[in-house]
Amino acid sequence: MVRKLSLLFAGALMGASAMSLVYGSPSSTANAAGSETYKQLAIFGDIFERVRGQYVTPPDEKSLVENAINGMLTSLDPHSSYMNPEAAKDMRVQTKGEFGGLGIEVTMENELVKVITPIDDTPAAKAGVRAGDYISEIDGEEVRGLTLNDAVEKMRGLVNTPIKLTILREGADKPLDITIVRDIIKVKAVKFRVENDVGYMKITSFTEKTYDDLEDAIAKIKAEVPDDKLKGYVLDLRLNPGGLLDQAVSVSDAFLDRGEIVSTRGRDPKDISRFDSRPGDDIDGKPMIVLVNGGSASASEIVAGALQDHRRATVVGTTSFGKGSVQTIIPLAENGALRLTTALYYTPAGKSIQGKGISPDIKVEQPLPEDLAGRDVSRGESDLKGHIKGVEESDEGSGSAAYVPPDPKDDVQLNYALSLLRGEKTDPAFPPNPDKAVMNNQ
Repeated sequence: MVRKLSLLFAGALMGASAMSLVYGSPSSTANAAGSETYKQLAIFGDIFERVRGQYVTPPDEKSLVENAINGMLTSLDPHSSYMNPEAAKDMRVQTKGEFGGLGIEVTMENELVKVITPIDDTPAAKAGVRAGDYISEIDGEEVRGLTLNDAVEKMRGLVNTPIKLTILREGADKPLDITIVRDIIKVKAVKFRVENDVGYMKITSFTEKTYDDLEDAIAKIKAEVPDDKLKGYVLDLRLNPGGLLDQAVSVSDAFLDRGEIVSTRGRDPKDISRFDSRPGDDIDGKPMIVLVNGGSASASEIVAGALQDHRRATVVGTTSFGKGSVQTIIPLAENGALRLTTALYYTPAGKSIQGKGISPDIKVEQPLPEDLAGRDVSRGESDLKGHIKGVEESDEGSGSAAYVPPDPKDDVQLNYALSLLRGEKTDPAFPPNPDKAVMNNQ
């Protein structure tokens, strides 16, 4: 049921946002600026020349202009920004879901790059890189002093080009030099497994691969568990910052037979776009639970909101991030891009989640481990300085704790969902009644 839509993005954490691509000039422009505006621009030009010519040390002129542009855009809201060519390229790589690289998930620890895990069947895994390895040098250059992004950029590159990593491994007498040839790395957007009689699917982000990965996960779960034994599915959207909106629409459509999935509304009251579902439920009407927390944002909230309003799934967890704005990506000269907030999106019931978030049908808090006790791990749009105040935003705000334990046995929210599906727990909100779906009549 995947459909072709205009390329849209959705997301919130790490600067991602709901976006649409526009080629060429925007379809609509503001009225010509007044004389006062041009006077202000003349003042800006005068200040720029004085800084450029008189500042105590010669400034980087390119950085001055970029920071001035971003200052203007970030004064509007936290999600509007200018992307220089490098940032725009990185955005395209993230949404595509594949890149030339090694195939390792990494973090930074003690000024070294630590391997969280090598991705199966990738050059890194085949070369013998292991979880827990520390990368101390990349092609002979010390990692110390580099940021994680700098190190990742050095490890990515053209397909079929070699790279030498110097590895520090526990138990090894000396550093190991491993040469790896880069290949196309396809990041799995959906991780899945069978929990005895329940299918578990976790969407990590909404890239170009998400819907296909979801379909593959559903097919493999069905093949592993006979239909009469399969109690239902858990769709885990926790810690998912968003991604492509057309993928969020297709994921929602996979579980819906009819009705609206999401609508977007712009500055002009007539500027309304609606995205509808098509007949066909890929999991054959099986019971379904969606997990959300403060790390579930934008595209994740579109899916959770659609399934909740249609009463197709029960939402379990804590209040989601609450990002309900849409950004248009306008290509600029030299491969840069302007990301500008142009609309808000609404759930099928006509609700804006901007600054409010998706409230779960069943609230289940996840206890924090001792090392996080007392720390603020909550995330929410309403906490962002300069955010657009939502029409339904209250003093309570949006968001909640954004934490998921690494070990499933400690995952209170997941285990609660499994118990509901197996009938070990009961709640009036599960299973939901599709006949009581809440739809917008506008």
